[in-house]
Amino acid sequence: MIRTEKSAMATRREALVGGGLLLAFSFASRGLGQLVGGGEGGAAPKALRPDLPGSLKNRPELDAWIRIAPDGAATVFSGKAELGQGIRTALLQVAAEELDLSPATITLITADTARTPDEGLTAGSHSMQDGGTALANAGANVRFLLIQAAARQWKLPPESLTTSGDGHVMAPDGRRLGYGPLAAALSLHIEAVPDAPRRDPAHYRTLGRDLPRVDIPAKLTGGAAYVQDLRFPGMLHARLVRGPSYGTRLKAPNLEAARAMPGVVAVIQKGDFAAVVALKEWQAIKAMRVAQASDYVRTLPPLPVTDGPHRLQSLPSREIVVLDTRDDERPATRTIRASYSRPWYSHGSIGPSCAVALASDGELTLWSHSQGVFDMHRAVAELVGLPAKKVRCIHIPSAGCYGQNGADDVTAEAALIAMELPGRPIRLQWMREQEFGWEPCGCGMVTKVEASIGPDKRIAHWTYEVWSNSHNNRPVMAGGYAVAQQVVPPLLMQEPKPIPMPEGDGDRNANPLYVFPNMDVRYHFVPEMPLRVSALRSLGAHLNIFSLESMLDELALTGGVDPLAFRLAHMQDERARAVMIEATRRFDWAHRPRGDGRRGCGMAFARYKNIGAYCALAMEIEVERETGAIMVHRVQAAVDAGQPASPDGIRNQVEGGIIQSLSWAIKEAVSYDDSKRTSFDWGSYPILRFLDMPGSIDVHVMDRPGQPFLGAGETAQGPTSAALANAIADATGARLRDMPLTPEKVKAAIGLAG
Repeated sequence: MIRTEKSAMATRREALVGGGLLLAFSFASRGLGQLVGGGEGGAAPKALRPDLPGSLKNRPELDAWIRIAPDGAATVFSGKAELGQGIRTALLQVAAEELDLSPATITLITADTARTPDEGLTAGSHSMQDGGTALANAGANVRFLLIQAAARQWKLPPESLTTSGDGHVMAPDGRRLGYGPLAAALSLHIEAVPDAPRRDPAHYRTLGRDLPRVDIPAKLTGGAAYVQDLRFPGMLHARLVRGPSYGTRLKAPNLEAARAMPGVVAVIQKGDFAAVVALKEWQAIKAMRVAQASDYVRTLPPLPVTDGPHRLQSLPSREIVVLDTRDDERPATRTIRASYSRPWYSHGSIGPSCAVALASDGELTLWSHSQGVFDMHRAVAELVGLPAKKVRCIHIPSAGCYGQNGADDVTAEAALIAMELPGRPIRLQWMREQEFGWEPCGCGMVTKVEASIGPDKRIAHWTYEVWSNSHNNRPVMAGGYAVAQQVVPPLLMQEPKPIPMPEGDGDRNANPLYVFPNMDVRYHFVPEMPLRVSALRSLGAHLNIFSLESMLDELALTGGVDPLAFRLAHMQDERARAVMIEATRRFDWAHRPRGDGRRGCGMAFARYKNIGAYCALAMEIEVERETGAIMVHRVQAAVDAGQPASPDGIRNQVEGGIIQSLSWAIKEAVSYDDSKRTSFDWGSYPILRFLDMPGSIDVHVMDRPGQPFLGAGETAQGPTSAALANAIADATGARLRDMPLTPEKVKAAIGLAG
């Protein structure tokens, strides 16, 4: 359990002073045009110095990122959050390399609205591209300043000096000066310069090495790892009283009966929002169950039982032209038309969403696993009626994330409860059925593709359409929370909007990196949400890459061309070609088992958002024809994420992405009737189990010394599901286009259903 040593009555101000790390830091830039929001993966603050790399352009002052104490101790500040992706370790390695210090000597503070730079969301595989790049260049700036200070003291040219790796500047004659005394004579409250000399990759001490992840020990030993573990003296436990899923309300909750139960301290009611608060967690759960014993009504239109995600095609939409190229007319010998889809997905977080809130002395402190704590402290301030500067949000990891699960909602709800009970920390945790019933789902989507190949066995034209809701409805204002429409008076619901390219949301990766002639790519953005949706790992890239890479295999088969050769014939990006060649070489693609009715192989490729990491993979599968069950024997991936800061971290991310994508493709789908969601547990919402794991997964990380960091956290989702569909087609001759690719669908496709 995480326990605090100080009284729960401590104020935010006391907590800050106790830390003693940020008091000299400047937040002057915050008033110079701060922007809220920032699409999934986009930066929230305004760019103040566009010439600086990464998030430095938003917070250019060095003392917002790095502090060197008089004793030489280094503290590094990042606005990115540890979500289980291992980013603390990677960021430590980046900062350590450019400061030329041992990672063990650096204290890293992450995602705290009172202490760290506002880097917007931790999302969209931007942590290394933006946050890591900022820390690398801030570290290079600070090291350069320390070297210049030593050069002045010794009256030597700066280029003649080096750093030792242990916090000293060294002269050619062996003299040493520690970082602490040098920093004491400097002010880091200056803006970074864009061309501070970076360390030579040939002499890296830390970057690119596999170091033990700093977030793992507590998770393995049952230590203080998650927000669910937080415990404060005098803390109260809360549970919500609500309908079975989003879009419902209870007809007659029995709040008075709950109020009279042992241990219940308060029953909070604001319109349709109701919560019980008790001394102990089990007391709160029992009171919730008594209060919740009521019938319910649906308050929104019926759910799309008969047509599923295809409902999106019949709803009003805004057409966005993604690509429209007109090349010379090419003769076509064969045209294929196909439609692909994916259902609504749950985030399936292992730990139900949880938050702790403390209102004290007119201020509100929140401990949350939201990926957007900076937007949150502004939006919650609006919700509870406080100035934003009076709300502090501290990120604490949770057992489950990668998108907008219930983290934002549960924190807003905890804040509302805490404001009614000032001075007492409030711990609010959703029940498992509330997590499945109320969190925003990953978007259902539909695509249509029409493509032709010519006599040269090359693509002659490519027409592509995608239907989707917005994949990012994270709250940037109070109306973005589900509770905002439950309270009285209700707040105006936040308007869903598409994310512009090159990031994109429903159209993410709808623009092929391949070179095709005569492309017409259109995004049908659907504002109306049949189910409540928001961000889920990789957003629209998952289905778009599934559709694109499936169609490429269909066209290759029609033209009698090997799938790898067909892709290489349409790819000019040399790094993309390299990862495809490397993955298939390691897989031994040329000598792979060929489809025999049961066994088969497939491959797929994508560069995430066409601006992130490159990933190619191949897999061998076996279909049990009698049952339709799919067994994945082996997966071989190659990834180019630029300069790898933590190769082990990249492998972790890609391995996890492969497993998650296989789970989406084979098993997962939110179920519902016309009034409510019905997948409330792991029985009704199955995920991949240990027995379903691939026999082997090998991820090769390409070595790209000195290249810019590329985000790798979401690069495997699309290629994995596509490679699976391609392998099934190779094994059985049956092409499945609508996920999940269940055993029932497999049997039906190969003619063995019934």
